[in-house]
Amino acid sequence: MDRMHGLGAFVRAVEAGSFTAGARLLETTPSAISKSIARLERRLKVRLFHRSTRSLALTEEGQAYYDRIAPLVHAIEDASGMVGEQSSNGRIKVTMPAELGRALLEPITRVFLPCHPRMRLEANMSDRRVDLIHEGYDVAIRAGAPPDTELTARLLGTLELVLVAAPAYLDRVGTPNTLTDLQRHTHVRYRLGGLPYPVRSAWGPTVALPAGSFDADDGEALRIAAVNGLGITQILHRSVSHDLASGRLRRVLSDVPLATVPVYALHAYARLAPERLQVFLDFVADTLRAWDSRSVPDNDR
Repeated sequence: MDRMHGLGAFVRAVEAGSFTAGARLLETTPSAISKSIARLERRLKVRLFHRSTRSLALTEEGQAYYDRIAPLVHAIEDASGMVGEQSSNGRIKVTMPAELGRALLEPITRVFLPCHPRMRLEANMSDRRVDLIHEGYDVAIRAGAPPDTELTARLLGTLELVLVAAPAYLDRVGTPNTLTDLQRHTHVRYRLGGLPYPVRSAWGPTVALPAGSFDADDGEALRIAAVNGLGITQILHRSVSHDLASGRLRRVLSDVPLATVPVYALHAYARLAPERLQVFLDFVADTLRAWDSRSVPDNDR
């Protein structure tokens, strides 16, 4: 790398006409340029410049060396610039949980992609845990605590859960007053990795839900089943805010705050994630923060 820096210093000094001007181009000092070129001359065992206090001129050997080296240095700089540009543009292949993915796609397609026309998004919306490296994904956005993995995990934000049911179901069966009461009700359960997701309060107690009339691994399926009166479901507040506002669904145990769901990004780039991925994840994190800070009124909040 030191040898490459010496070549760049030599080419810039020639093209700028002085060590001082070359140093400005490389954002270094004239002394550093002079030392780099002196080391280059010792390595080549030739003098590249005629130097005086007022002028700088190439020797015959220096001119011949510049003619051969300058195109190579420029090509390396062009390649470095191309890689940098590719890092900030190009494709992002992302996998997201179906329910969260549907919610995120609205701001992504309305705001993010129009603002970054040279980026291309390839999205997979599924609750299936993909193998990022084997399947060629840049990043996975996942809800819940990240698994024990060698992948880099970045916390993007949190999501609010609520318990809801249709008024017809609550009028028919009654409304639970405590977490323990939930075990006497019919539930529409979310299944994660084949197992029903329990109800966790923000202060610790966890309730395992009894088998209900309907289980699914998709939030929209849970919402539809709850609206149609099949039982109580635990679901993202954002997914049912309109149903709550319209009265199609009603909050259950609204005075019991539930544990929030963390949202993580997982990728295999370690500390060398391309700029386009960092910009995309920053946007997702900003979106989640906006959701968290924006109160959406509903009938029973």
